[in-house]
Amino acid sequence: MSANLRNVMERISAEYYQLTASERKVADYVTDHQQDTQIMSISELAEASGVAEATITRFCRKLDYKGYNAFKLALANNVASRRGIPFLSGEVTPEDDIQEMCHKLYGAEVDAISQTLTLIDPEKIRRAADLLTRADKVFCMGQGGSMIMAEEAAHIFSTAGMSYFAISDSHTQTVYTATLTGRDAVLFFSYSGATREAVELLELTHRRKVPVVLVTHFPKSPACAYADVVLQCGANEGPLQLGSVPARMAQLFLIDTLFTEVCRRQENTVEDVRSNLADLLAAKHL
Repeated sequence: MSANLRNVMERISAEYYQLTASERKVADYVTDHQQDTQIMSISELAEASGVAEATITRFCRKLDYKGYNAFKLALANNVASRRGIPFLSGEVTPEDDIQEMCHKLYGAEVDAISQTLTLIDPEKIRRAADLLTRADKVFCMGQGGSMIMAEEAAHIFSTAGMSYFAISDSHTQTVYTATLTGRDAVLFFSYSGATREAVELLELTHRRKVPVVLVTHFPKSPACAYADVVLQCGANEGPLQLGSVPARMAQLFLIDTLFTEVCRRQENTVEDVRSNLADLLAAKHL
C-alpha cells in the first residue's frame, strides 16, 4: 500500500474491493460510525458489524496496521484532525435546529472537496486531459445517480463548444459505445466502480480500444481494470446513503478541474465559442 495513504479512511477506500465480504461489513460500519468506533473494543465492533473478532484483526492488518489498537489510534487521530467538521452520516439529529443542521451539512460538503483535493494526482489530471483533448467526441456515462454527474459534465464541456454527449439509457449506452473508435473517449462516473452494468460497459469500451477516464471513490474497484485513467473523488459515503450530496460535490470538483485543464489547452478557441454563446443566449433574457 502507498505510504502516502496516511488517513485511515483513505486506506479503507483504497483497499475496499480487496477485502472479503465480511471485512467489507467492518469497513461499512466504520465508515458510518467513525466517532463511535474509536472507543469500541474489538468484541464490540465485531458484534456491531456482525462478524467474528478474527475478521477485525485481518481487516486491520490488510490496512497495514499491526493490530486493532493501532487501527483505533489512527481512527482517533483522523477524528481529531477533522474536529468541527461533521461526518457524512449520523450527525444530523432531530434535536438540531436549522442553523446547526446547515452548519453540519456545510461541513460535510467542504470536507468532501478537501478530501478530493488531497487525492488529486496532477499527472493523472494531465493524462485525462490529454485523452479528452485528442478525442473527436466524448460520451459521458454512468448509472443511477452517477448519470446525473455524467449529464452535468456533458453540459459543462458543451458550453465550450466541445463534442460531449450524455447517454442515459443503459441499452442506448451499449449501442452508442459499439460505434466508438480509438479516436473517441468515454468519461465514466461510478462512485462504487462495482455495478454490474458499469463493468460490462467498460469491458466493451476496453475491447474496442476506446480510452476511458473513470471517476470513482474506490481506486481498486472492478471498473478500474478497464480504465486508462482513474480519478478518485473524496467523501466517505455510507452504504445506506445511495448518492449523497457531498459525494456529488466531490465529483463536481473533479469535473471542474478537468474542464479547466482542457480549456487551458485551447484558450483562444474556447473564449471565442463562449463569447458567441453568450451573445446568442442574451436574446433569451428579458
